[in-house]
Amino acid sequence: MSDDEQLRYPIGRFKPQDAYTLEEVAHFIKEIESTPQAIADAVASITPAQLDTPYREGGWTIRQVLHHMADSHMNAYIRLKWTLTEESPLIKAYDEKAWAQTEENVLDPIMSINLLKALHVKWVSLLKKVPSDELKKTFLHPETGKPVSLARQCATYAWHGKHHLAHIMSVLNT
Repeated sequence: MSDDEQLRYPIGRFKPQDAYTLEEVAHFIKEIESTPQAIADAVASITPAQLDTPYREGGWTIRQVLHHMADSHMNAYIRLKWTLTEESPLIKAYDEKAWAQTEENVLDPIMSINLLKALHVKWVSLLKKVPSDELKKTFLHPETGKPVSLARQCATYAWHGKHHLAHIMSVLNT
C-alpha cells in the first residue's frame, strides 16, 4: 500500500462481502452504536489547530471530517428508511466534496457530534428492530446501478465510523 493510500485508508478500503450473517450484522450495529461516543471521546481535548489540520495533504481537516460524518450518516439513515418503505428505491447520491465546503462546516463541529449522537440513537433503534429477512432488502445506487442490501449498508457504516476515527487519531497522534 502506498503512503498516500495508507493515509487515505488507514484501516484499509471497505471490502464488501456477497452476504453477511446475522451475527455479523449485529456486530456492525454495535459498532455503529458506539461510533458517536468514540468520536466524542477522541476529540474531547482537541486543539483548534488540530481541528483545522488535514489528515493528509489535500485531504479534509478534522473539522470537515466531523461535519462529513453527520452528513453521511444522515444520508445512510434516510436510505435505510427508503429501503424499508419502498421497493428497491433509487437513492439520491450527493457530492461529498461539495458538501464538505458548505458554510456551516467552518463552525464548531460539536453540532455535528451532537447530531451524530442523536441520529445514531434513532438509527440503531430502528436497525435493531429490522426483521432478519428485511436485511436482504436493497436500494439502488445511481452511480453504480447496483443493489446494496441493508446488511451491506450496516457493514459499510461500521467501517465508515472506524475509517474516520482513524483519520482523527492520525492527527491527534502527530
